[in-house]
Amino acid sequence: MTKKELFMSALRNDQPPKFMGHAFDAFPQEVVFGPAGPEVLFHAVIDPITNWDILQFSGEKYKDLWGVTHRYIVGEDPGIIPLTDASNQVIQDMEHWRDYVKFPEIPKDLDWGPAQAQCKAAHDRGELVMVPMFRGLFERLHSLRAFEFVMEDLMLYPDECEEFFDAYLDWKLECLKLLCDNLDFDVLHSHDDLGAKEKLFFSPQIFRDMLKPRYKKLYAYAKSRGKLTQHHCDCYIEPFAWELAEADVDMWEGALPTNDIIKIQKQLNEKGLNLLLMGGLESAIIDNPEATEEEIRAEVRRAIDAYAPGGHFLPCIGSINCLYEKNEIIVVDEMNKYGAEWVAKQK
Repeated sequence: MTKKELFMSALRNDQPPKFMGHAFDAFPQEVVFGPAGPEVLFHAVIDPITNWDILQFSGEKYKDLWGVTHRYIVGEDPGIIPLTDASNQVIQDMEHWRDYVKFPEIPKDLDWGPAQAQCKAAHDRGELVMVPMFRGLFERLHSLRAFEFVMEDLMLYPDECEEFFDAYLDWKLECLKLLCDNLDFDVLHSHDDLGAKEKLFFSPQIFRDMLKPRYKKLYAYAKSRGKLTQHHCDCYIEPFAWELAEADVDMWEGALPTNDIIKIQKQLNEKGLNLLLMGGLESAIIDNPEATEEEIRAEVRRAIDAYAPGGHFLPCIGSINCLYEKNEIIVVDEMNKYGAEWVAKQK
């Protein structure tokens, strides 16, 4: 079986399992040359909307198309860091958010050629092609408004928050339609962190009332266009993790072990739902510059031994890539090496 076929077998939760290894093994690491800086490795083809909306900017303190202040120093920062606070927030008053938010108009002359060529090359190699859609519903709101105010707004102004989410969802659907019209890809990588390492940012009911139905609409459209959905959320979401499957999510990428993964696996089985949990590794161990090779390999083996028996699981670096390249080489090697040993024992 090809790497793509093995991954799809894991996605279907075939039993006995045919593959246990690096969850991104069938996804190419594309080299991205963005205006923001030198090459970046990511398991996705970077489309021109993402470049225009997010990746074209860099600097110690810059404003993007939405008026949000960020920091991104190439080679120094792990990623783009919103600097939103009470002094520079775009939304000054949630009750009148429409007075402050100007949705950028997507250019009609975007150059899709490079991304189309990358998609074709990956398909020719028999790989899965993934396209990202960063800045999810919650993340976009707390980039436009100071985080502590958003926490209050979700409780004090739920109607206004939902109006914002609806308007932003329409904008994201426009982006997704353009992606589907112009690129031949397999997986939509959608990004929205909804908690910290061990705690939710808000109640499960807020997720169910405000976010879940809107993500269902977004991902149902992706499904109608023949796309799988991978929702990145490398945080604690245990109280509603299984519900991602009800929102047409195929893969939860970033399933940290602070979540009770075994409990979530049982919930999926009991409810007859399918959701691939990509994660299981403790970042404080595998991405620690002081960690030894044996400590890193032991953590990978622990995760596979603990979670592989429950199905719906592939080991994965929660943040997609390690900050420390030498660690990532060891992690990926052990995921594939020990994973193959584990599969061989199931026959």
